[in-house]
Amino acid sequence: MDKRALRERLRKVRREHVASLDDTTRALLFRRPPSPVMAMVPDGAVIGLYHALPTEASAAGYARFLSEKGHVIALPRFADRDAPMEFAAWSDPWGDADLAVGPFGMLQPDAEADLLTPDIVFVPLVGFTASGARLGQGAGHYDRWLARNPAAVPIGMAWDAQRVDLLPLEPHDRPMAAIVTPTRLYGPFSEREA
Repeated sequence: MDKRALRERLRKVRREHVASLDDTTRALLFRRPPSPVMAMVPDGAVIGLYHALPTEASAAGYARFLSEKGHVIALPRFADRDAPMEFAAWSDPWGDADLAVGPFGMLQPDAEADLLTPDIVFVPLVGFTASGARLGQGAGHYDRWLARNPAAVPIGMAWDAQRVDLLPLEPHDRPMAAIVTPTRLYGPFSEREA
């Protein structure tokens, strides 16, 4: 199975799915993590989220909810296009006041934001399986970050339409501890299940 062709097909599926949702429906989805996911989040945990692309499952509701629960929120940040992904504090999950455009054209914490190491990382994805396998954008940023931070618990966020039966996996691909969609929670998985 060719990963590049699969990514293109799944990106098209994701675009079409999001285009089929009206604004009101999209606004009601992903408001707060389901209870089994919240049970995975220890008190005082630093939470890594992402500033979603227009077709990705939105993490903004989770950011606001978890911030209100007292968690410190962090977003990915890149010093330049060749730098490794790191996480930095996002102090304004209700707006973008402390964000700047990064080297990939996406909003990220500005250079003054403190670097953080999240305990729980909500991860965007292009495709997933019911057993917790994830297909990312293809640059490997999350794979490398998770390899450097093995204690972090990765939780995928996706649209139901992104589920596939099988993904081509490589040794560096780390399974998700759980995957949340608008209609279902897959997991939590133990490392052996995924």
